[in-house]
Amino acid sequence: MAGVEQQAGRGPPVILLAGPTASGKSALAMELAERIGGAIVNTDALQVYRDLRLITARPSVADEERVPHALYGHVAADESYSVGRWAEEAGTVLAELRRENRPAILIGGTGLYFKVLTEGLAKVPPIPWEVRDKWRAAVAEQGAEALHKHLAALDPEGAAAVRTSDPTRIVRAIEVIEATGVPLREWHRKDVSAPLVGADAKRFVVEADRALLAERIGARLDAMVKEGVVEEVGALASQKLDPALPIMKAVGVRELMTLVAGKASLEESLSRAKLATLQYAKRQMTWFRNQMAGWERMEAGNIRKALDLSPQ
Repeated sequence: MAGVEQQAGRGPPVILLAGPTASGKSALAMELAERIGGAIVNTDALQVYRDLRLITARPSVADEERVPHALYGHVAADESYSVGRWAEEAGTVLAELRRENRPAILIGGTGLYFKVLTEGLAKVPPIPWEVRDKWRAAVAEQGAEALHKHLAALDPEGAAAVRTSDPTRIVRAIEVIEATGVPLREWHRKDVSAPLVGADAKRFVVEADRALLAERIGARLDAMVKEGVVEEVGALASQKLDPALPIMKAVGVRELMTLVAGKASLEESLSRAKLATLQYAKRQMTWFRNQMAGWERMEAGNIRKALDLSPQ
């Protein structure tokens, strides 16, 4: 394959496939991995959780048996998985793939993870558990909007960069200030670890027309219902987890939990879940456009051509 050949002295190819949900990147990654003997590495913050295979559109068991996959479904629901932990685990996986001389295909929709791959990670000191517990309890009691106002008083510039409806990032910003006395954005300007991939990694953003995304999202959620997604979300609800945990923010979970609780019909919950997923895809596209300007941006079919994945 002329598009992804291994160059002498450079090790096996590394290919990054970022893209919004339902953009077709998973099928592309599977095709590529089979063609070049590569392994697929998860670069999505929610596909790490074992409890949510369906709602997060994790690879199926059959796909995992077809080609090697890493960092999927290995985290318990009650764990607060972080970008720092992902970076450490991804670094270990990439090192092992290099030793095996196996190509790596990193795929997902979490822009921050791709930023860490290519730019490194700011080394924020560990936050004491008592500080974390304090602000988790505060957001559960007071709500994200109230804590956003508190953050604005502490760090107006930092608050302006965080949505009032994003409790995870609000709590993170506040706890870092309380524990270190320094805003998170200042830590990001300080000591940064080395990137996990080199400049020779092929970098693509998988684009898709918004109307097509909406169609795919709708069809996928309808299929998920037949596969048992309502039961999956019901099992998560039965654990009675802290609402501030990352897994509880998985797109579609809140909407389907209203169905599980008997507060909405299947039709109403699905309609809301489809809308929430489309809005999430739009936020992803905005991130990729603003934060990954230097990446090649094209539809999955054109990436196939760029990587010489034409039929043989």
